[in-house]
Amino acid sequence: MTSLPLEGLVVLDLTAHRAGPTCVRQLADWGADVVKIEPPGGAKGDAIGSNRHATDFQNLHRNKRSLTLDLKSPDGHEIFMKLARKADVVVENYRSDVKHRLKVAYDDVAAVNPRIVYGSISGFGQTGPDATRAGVDQIAQGMGGLMSITGAPGQGPMRVGIPIADLTSGLLLAQGVLLALLQRQSTGKGQWVHTSLLEAQIFMLDFQAARWLIDGEVAGQAGNDHPTVMPTGVYPTADGHINIAASGDAMWLRFCEAAGAEALRDHPDFATSERRSHNRAALNAGIAEITRREPNQHWIRLLNDAGVPCGPINSIDQTFAEPQVAHLGMVKPVAHPELGDIRVVGQPINLADAPLPVAFRPTPGLGEHADEILRDLGFDPASVDELRARKVI
Repeated sequence: MTSLPLEGLVVLDLTAHRAGPTCVRQLADWGADVVKIEPPGGAKGDAIGSNRHATDFQNLHRNKRSLTLDLKSPDGHEIFMKLARKADVVVENYRSDVKHRLKVAYDDVAAVNPRIVYGSISGFGQTGPDATRAGVDQIAQGMGGLMSITGAPGQGPMRVGIPIADLTSGLLLAQGVLLALLQRQSTGKGQWVHTSLLEAQIFMLDFQAARWLIDGEVAGQAGNDHPTVMPTGVYPTADGHINIAASGDAMWLRFCEAAGAEALRDHPDFATSERRSHNRAALNAGIAEITRREPNQHWIRLLNDAGVPCGPINSIDQTFAEPQVAHLGMVKPVAHPELGDIRVVGQPINLADAPLPVAFRPTPGLGEHADEILRDLGFDPASVDELRARKVI
């Protein structure tokens, strides 16, 4: 079997919630030896009290080993530092001040392992007036401007249907960790890598942010329409709705020819991209009058054959029933010792020379690998039993 690119990399995972685990999931899926460090506690819960066997937890924490460790106890802290001496990466997503109180911050770890790459995610950044505030995804969506541009005009702010600040901050931190590992190859030294939900959310505003920064234009809600180029939006059909993206003059003309929309093509209100965007309400009404005459599949075939992007609006179950989704392998099987055969979301990254394994390893039980991890640190079975009796592990 071909080795994965991160095999041999040792990662200590201090994360909970979603943003941090999203980062670590990328490292674990691609072969890193991830040790998930959790407080000792009940076998059915995690550090934030969620059900360990719940779908979300299983999807976030696959491909890891688990060690319970009381970092507040001297012995637990000492074990962590022994692990850190041999590790390549530490990832945490505490509030910005917590790691310092626990004495597991970058400076603490770098003092015993200068090669460590230490990744942090916080709600609002490591310094500044809001640094110590607890941050959650929806707060970042609101503070970062996203909710002001999501939803239909006049209907008030709307959150995005996924925890996008959590997910993007996790993915960006994973990228940052890999950048620091690459730099370590030339410098021999690790470094602290950090991002936040707020920074990630603002980065993801992308062209909407650039409209303000460069042109001084404050974007508003555009509903299902594209904010600037039309027609790109949702249109009714005889049996539902579809997405059509026919922006730009060439695409617009192809759409008009394929759909028999010569009257729209020749109307002066729709003659240029700027006029189509300005007159979007009338344009959408004219397109809807045409598209509602035929069912979804008619338009999807017709427009795609004409080179005009068009697609269905799927529910989640319909998404996973798409033949293209099945072909892309976006579902990974997992054989769980208690839950049986389950499925989790696959990776969107494809490496031609290092394909992912057919199946992922299951999310570990709480402290499942304590004995083997501590044995590798030199603890004998009696010492492990004694640590467990004192609830250090």
